[in-house]
Order: sequence, then C-alpha cells, then structure tokens
Amino acid sequence: MVGVRALPVLAAMLVMFGMPSVGQKKKEMVLSEKVGQLMDWASKRAVIRMNGDKFRRLVKAPPRNYSVIVMFTALQAQRQCMVCKQADEEYQILANSWRYSSAFTNRVFFAMVDFDEGSDVFQMLNMNSAPTFMHFPAKGKPKRGDTYELQVRGFAAEQLARWIADRIDVHIRVIRPPNYAGPLMLGLLLAVIGGLVYLRRSNLDFLYNKTGWGLAALCFVLAMTSGQMWNHIRGPPYAHKNPHSGQVNYIHGSSQAQFVAETHIVLLFNGGVTLGMVLLHEAATSNRDIGKRKIMCVAGIGLVVLFFSWLLSVFRSKYHGYPYSFLLS
Repeated sequence: MVGVRALPVLAAMLVMFGMPSVGQKKKEMVLSEKVGQLMDWASKRAVIRMNGDKFRRLVKAPPRNYSVIVMFTALQAQRQCMVCKQADEEYQILANSWRYSSAFTNRVFFAMVDFDEGSDVFQMLNMNSAPTFMHFPAKGKPKRGDTYELQVRGFAAEQLARWIADRIDVHIRVIRPPNYAGPLMLGLLLAVIGGLVYLRRSNLDFLYNKTGWGLAALCFVLAMTSGQMWNHIRGPPYAHKNPHSGQVNYIHGSSQAQFVAETHIVLLFNGGVTLGMVLLHEAATSNRDIGKRKIMCVAGIGLVVLFFSWLLSVFRSKYHGYPYSFLLS
C-alpha cells in the first residue's frame, strides 16, 4: 500500500526534475531553429545582413546561447559615408577570418544593419551615428563595454578582433587577402632611383646635395609629427559624418583619438610654420636685394603667425579647457 501511494509522488518528481516541461521543449526548439538559420546564412555570407524583423527575432529576443557582433552602418550611395565603406571592408575581413577558421563555431555570429534597411533598429537603440559596432551577449543586455570605441581604437580588423577577445574570449586570427600594391610601389621606387643613379653615374654630386637631403628629412619629420604612424597602427576613419544631419567632422573632439583628415590638416599647418621660418632665415642671411628681403621677412612672419594660430585652435578644440589662444579662438 505504501508503494502504491508513493507512485504519484514519484511521478511528480520525474515531471519536475527528470522530464523537460513543454515550455522548455519549445524554447529548445526555437533556439535550435535560430541557431540553424544563422549557421545556414553564415555558411553563405560571413556577415549576415539584417532588417528590423530579423534583428528583433535573432538578436534581441530570447532564447539565445550565442553572441552577435553587429555593425550599424549606412552604405547606400546617397548617405555619402566614406568611413562606413572603409569600416565595412575591415569588418568583412574579420568576419571571413572567423568563418574560414578551424575554430569556427556557433558561439558568435557577425551581422550588419544598414540604416536604409533597418532605420527602426537605429531608433530603438537611440543610435544617431554610423558606423557603430556592438556586441550582444548570449545572456543579458549589452553593457557599456559592449559598444566598441571606434573613435579611440579605429576600425582595423585586428583592433576589432582584440575587442571581441576581451568581450567573449573568442580569439580570431585575422587573415588579410594578399596585397601586392606595397611591394610593387617599393620596387618601382627602387627601380626609378636605380635608373637615375645609372643615368647620372658619371656625376654623382647630386647625392651630396644638402638641400635635397634636407627636404627629404623635413618631409619625414612633418609626416611623423602629424600622426601618420598613429594612423598606420590604429587605422582610424578619414572623417566622421553624421548620417542624420550630414555634418562632417574632420577634427576629432577628443585628445585620445584623431581622424586621417586631421593629420593632413596638422601636416599642412606645420608645413606652413616651417616655410615661414625658412623665409625668415633666408631674409636674415641671404645677400639678396634689401627690398626682397623685407618681403620675405613680412611673408615669413605672416605664415608663422597664421598657421601657428590655426595649430593652437586645433589644440584647444581637442584639449578642452586649455586657456591660451592666439588670434583665433
């Protein structure tokens, strides 16, 4: 009798602990369907394009046991977002590196939402700039670190891979397609130099020209002081354009980052100051007519004052609270 009475209790315990509920089975089926669909799309394209419905169903809605890296962008021609195109190229390299990796799993997927295909997603996330990279974790909502600091770290595939490794501990070895432009240009430059040396082999005095070597050294110094090496390492965007207002910013508002266009502007300003100093030196030391020397002196002072004022204004716009200015605020 006791065994018979215990049967209902045992049956209830099996239902509660040993057998999955109907709701759990349904969640598992939905999850399996979502993962299967994402894997099918990822096998065809490394970056999955999503509209609002796909984003809400596959990225936002539970259940989900996978992470999604989403690039929010504006690639249509009428948006005129050059940075978006450059970032998309790096993003495609990163996604393809993961897709063809031996470590590829369904743990993380790469997706893209274009503004013209999913403007409702931009509104839902209160997003007003592109491109933007976000990580949507397998559990919970995105945190502050799940939004990639594009303006600080740049959009190079290697930088994105490091960020992903920090967020979900998935290490992606970036494999870039072969680029022969650099070796070809270097070979062409060496061939031109070799040809010039061969043609002038009877007179190599130009190799001892101080002016030529001075100009070469000056160009190198201007390139380095303007931040070209930082651009090469970080791969920042050329400029930033707001997809809503259309405003283009060429100067980054933070001291921790810069745009490529900003380095060109700084290079031009430094070159202007340098030219002014050269003119002042020539005016003081040359044996030319006194009238020409006065003109060179005035032009040199004007160049130094004008371009230094512009340099200082750029510095003030990046280092907020800097108290000093000269001519321009």
